[in-house]
Amino acid sequence: MENCGIKGIPEFNFIPDFSFSLEVERTVKANDREYNEKFQYADNRIHTSKYNILTFLPINLFEQFQRVANAYFLFLLILQLIPEISSLTWFTTIVPLVLVITMTAVKDATDDFFRHKSDNQVNNRLSEVLIDSKLQNEKWMNVKVGDIVKLENNQFVAADLLLLSSSEPHGLCYIETAELDGETNLKVRHALSVTSELGADFSRLAKFDGIVVCEAPNNKLDKFTGVLSWKDSKHCLNNENIMLRGCILRNTSWCFGMVIFAGPDTKLMQNSGKTKFKRTSIDRLMNTLVLWIFGFLVCLGIILAIGNSIWENQVGDQFRTFLFWNEGEKNSVFSGFLTFWSYIIILNTVVPISLYVSMEVIRLGHSYFINWDRKMYYSGKSTPAEARTTTLNEELGQIEYVFSDKTGTLTQNIMTFKKCSINGKIYGEVHDDMGQKTDITKKNEPVDFSVNPQADTTFQFFDHHLMESVKLGDSKVYEFLRLLALCHTVMSEKNSAGQLIYQVQSPDEGALVTAARNFGFIFKSRTPETITVEELGTLVTYQLLAFLDFNNIRKRMSVIVRNPEGQIKLYSKGADTILFEKLHPSNEDLLTLTTNHLSEFAGEGLRTLAIAYRDLDDKYFKEWHKMLEDASALMDERDERIAGLYEEIERDLMLLGATAVEDKLQEGVTETIASLSLANIKIWVLTGDKQETAINIGYACNMLTDDMNDVFIIAGNTAVEVREELRKAKENLFGQNRSSSNGHVVFEKQQLELDSVVEETITGDYALIINGHSLAHALESDVKNDLLELACMCKTVVCCRVTPLQKAQVVELVKNYRNAVTLAIGDGANDVSMIKSAHIGVGISGQEGLQAVLASDYSFAQFRYLQRLLLVHGRWSYFRMCKFLCYFFYKNFAFTLVHFWFGFFCGFSAQTVYDQWFITLYNIVYTSLPVLAMGIFDQDVSDQNSMDYPQLYEPGQLNLLFNKRKFFICMAHGIYTSLALFFIPYGAFYNVAGEDGQHIADYQSFAVTMATSLVIVVSVQIALDTSYWTVINHVFIWGSVATYFSILFTMHSKGIFGIFPNQFPFVGNARHSLTQKCIWLVILLTTVASVVPVVVVRFLKMDLCPTLSDQIRQRQKAQKKTRPLRSQRPQTRRSSSRRSGYAFAHQEGYGELITSGKNMRAKNPPLTSGLEKTLYNSTSWIENFCKKTTDTVSSFSQDKTVKL
Repeated sequence: MENCGIKGIPEFNFIPDFSFSLEVERTVKANDREYNEKFQYADNRIHTSKYNILTFLPINLFEQFQRVANAYFLFLLILQLIPEISSLTWFTTIVPLVLVITMTAVKDATDDFFRHKSDNQVNNRLSEVLIDSKLQNEKWMNVKVGDIVKLENNQFVAADLLLLSSSEPHGLCYIETAELDGETNLKVRHALSVTSELGADFSRLAKFDGIVVCEAPNNKLDKFTGVLSWKDSKHCLNNENIMLRGCILRNTSWCFGMVIFAGPDTKLMQNSGKTKFKRTSIDRLMNTLVLWIFGFLVCLGIILAIGNSIWENQVGDQFRTFLFWNEGEKNSVFSGFLTFWSYIIILNTVVPISLYVSMEVIRLGHSYFINWDRKMYYSGKSTPAEARTTTLNEELGQIEYVFSDKTGTLTQNIMTFKKCSINGKIYGEVHDDMGQKTDITKKNEPVDFSVNPQADTTFQFFDHHLMESVKLGDSKVYEFLRLLALCHTVMSEKNSAGQLIYQVQSPDEGALVTAARNFGFIFKSRTPETITVEELGTLVTYQLLAFLDFNNIRKRMSVIVRNPEGQIKLYSKGADTILFEKLHPSNEDLLTLTTNHLSEFAGEGLRTLAIAYRDLDDKYFKEWHKMLEDASALMDERDERIAGLYEEIERDLMLLGATAVEDKLQEGVTETIASLSLANIKIWVLTGDKQETAINIGYACNMLTDDMNDVFIIAGNTAVEVREELRKAKENLFGQNRSSSNGHVVFEKQQLELDSVVEETITGDYALIINGHSLAHALESDVKNDLLELACMCKTVVCCRVTPLQKAQVVELVKNYRNAVTLAIGDGANDVSMIKSAHIGVGISGQEGLQAVLASDYSFAQFRYLQRLLLVHGRWSYFRMCKFLCYFFYKNFAFTLVHFWFGFFCGFSAQTVYDQWFITLYNIVYTSLPVLAMGIFDQDVSDQNSMDYPQLYEPGQLNLLFNKRKFFICMAHGIYTSLALFFIPYGAFYNVAGEDGQHIADYQSFAVTMATSLVIVVSVQIALDTSYWTVINHVFIWGSVATYFSILFTMHSKGIFGIFPNQFPFVGNARHSLTQKCIWLVILLTTVASVVPVVVVRFLKMDLCPTLSDQIRQRQKAQKKTRPLRSQRPQTRRSSSRRSGYAFAHQEGYGELITSGKNMRAKNPPLTSGLEKTLYNSTSWIENFCKKTTDTVSSFSQDKTVKL
């Protein structure tokens, strides 16, 4: 064979150079590992884990110390190890720091352990490899490039293989690519004719020494270019010859393939994103705040250090005599320097490490709530919801964009024949006694197909009228069902039990052929020249004269058959918008009726096909067939001539009716999408499925509606076309809005501006639909801003025919350029990359394996649980974490800044105002449990109200509950409280004697009074902050106060002083201070002064401008039983246009396979000549049905039919 002329593939008469590092093209020799090892190609082992034993510690510590707080605490620990400046012991910092780092490391190690476990499971799968002319079982990870691998039916493909031979005629095999693109319809791959002759002969396969030169590893799933050189000839290779890793072999007993790409070089792994270190927006904000706080502490430290230097210079000299210091031993500047570091250590409790310990505990608690939620438990598969990470919970309350897969996520990927329109009459609806249409419920009896021994037992149909029409011999119904049994690409075979089973290339066809089967028109078998159908118990063999295949331009398929009577008929099915243009003018009345029925079907989200036929004259057909043969022999314009002949014969059709197939949505999908939309969450669908199918599901889910202002479809094949289509769409969008506004809009300026202000000026609902080829161009640097601007102004975005990597790129685009919190949800391996790319990844444990679940942060069994995950658990987690942080910063500013005020009265000596044990226990014991209880259990409204009012979710998206402004408010609140805590007792004790006449203004009594005031104030404050009281809240809050007093009296007792005299110097002080009434009055005054302003402000705010949460909480308190109905958008239809519900998953090329006979197994020739009817049974099942039926037929004779 001559050079294939493939771009980038030169003539291959060369000596390979093994010195290159970046692979430009790949050279692989079959059955020669030694030759291939020179190129150092990757083996077939995969790694999705982040760490190994050697790298875990350094990488994990590096990741953890990226958190500014951890680095901050490490710095403080180093300071505390210096005795000259430390007034606190070092273990108060090192123990909690090590605890936090250890807890996080254990969690990360556990997560990675499961990734290793998953990798090992895949790497240790067994595959049959041809070694030394024998098949040997090898683990997947030991398969090498160039090996010959044997696959058997229903096995996963171990690596990217060049198909050499198979059990099917002409080297064909069938694969399912659900793991790659989400599609479950079968695809055909075929071997080259020169290699298909190798068959299963081990000796010939072992001698095969062909050399493949092909493209370098890449992520393009639908493209492959290469050349096979063997026996002095060269053969072009394309994607049809390649079986990709992740596919499953179907309907093929065995096949042999040669490994081209292995492990990380396979297209599946090239499309799999890297595991990323995810942090929440609150974590990132905390990093900033910690830096600000540290800067604030440095400022305070500088002020106190300057004060210390001045004090030492002016006053300190008088004390040096008493301290036995030599003159000049302590310089005032050096003293200030040491004081600065001492105060940095003392004041570090503004951000204690217990803050991060508490955050991890709260997140862990929230994760368990998700795991334990029975309302997210799917009993069908005994699958609970699972939080697979504990660090991202509050991010669930801030989601702005959801990126969803379609197949298996929104849909069950099960096609069901639901309704049909035949000769102007709808079948499939259920009516009540009054003749009114009703919904189908469990009470409705399905049609009894038991009289048909070959009926599919899983098929259900609830309208008995269609079976009665069959029984009455309605010719139009017969012709309709006959068409469904003849016009398709389904293959039939019998299983081990002798039952007839269908192998379908698309699930749509399977549903239609199964429906015809159950109503008595059973497709039995086919050869390249014939189709055999059992019609109501009688075998009828039709001669297949021509197959007019489906493609995306024609949007229809037709067969031309000759029946036993010698009549030639053309049967056609396809998109109504196309087929209706081909109808004979006499169909006008029926066309109107059928059009109305199709609109009704489309409105219900059903996938529709129009059905029509034509009687052909024998002479005309022979002339047409001769022209078709001539056109097929042409070298130039062959496809155009054939398409023209197809158009010529597919005209003057007679309309039979239409079918309506349901692509079953998962339960609750529509309600979930409606609820999330009300929560201002935008949902984008990213699917590998066809455009028509994706659009149809969009309508079924109510993501696309007929009342939308416009639906933009971007389908350009070049960058220029895509740019122009985007420009026109934006012009149209802005133009429509200009017409409804003042008209003074400069489009060029808006085109360049990516701003939310522009979004707000857009009125009306728009949708954007873009395919994978166009998306590849749109993601280029000079176009992606236009794409993003247009997409973000649309209510709904659907990306179809996208690769796994493109899914991740779309997520990254929105994530980086919109600065929005994203969530990706999917169920297959093709969704892994976008799950890893998004801020939150959700895996659905569905039909397509566990790869998505293993890569996810959260998992559950049904899409509908996403509503509860976000609106309840996500919102509560965000609400609780924000409340926790606000309170924590408040209580620690109040606690810490007292030291600052005290510094002005203690000579800036870095003397602590509290007892050292109080400082140690304040965050660990006295205030830790109440704030944990609030952070874990608090809720502003109930879970049901959270679901009923999706608008409650918006504060999280706008980041209103904890931000820089909220932080400064908490900081100001804490500073005010610290002022009250210090100066009220100071003023009260100034020159005052106690009840016993003794002076009470000593340091220890002052410290006890302030500490007691602080504990009571922060306890009252958290009681005011708590919205949802539980027994645990009461026990923790009031128990903490009681614990404080019990520990206080214990540490100030004589007994403990006798044991540890150096550690507990405040002996007897608590009893002495707290038995005096004036002390309690000071504590009361301090508490009132600290709390009353907060109560007043909150009361006025709630009374004058209550939030939605406040209003709903008031209703809850009033215990109103009436709950509002969930608001939904009215689904009004535009009267000006009709939407087609056409969607068909069929692939082009099957017609040629069928007529060529390449996909036919060798069978015994049929006994009939193909033009005879053979009685199948002495008594047909339809006759049995007639005997079984006791109802009279008179009632059915009154049914109105359309007269043409």
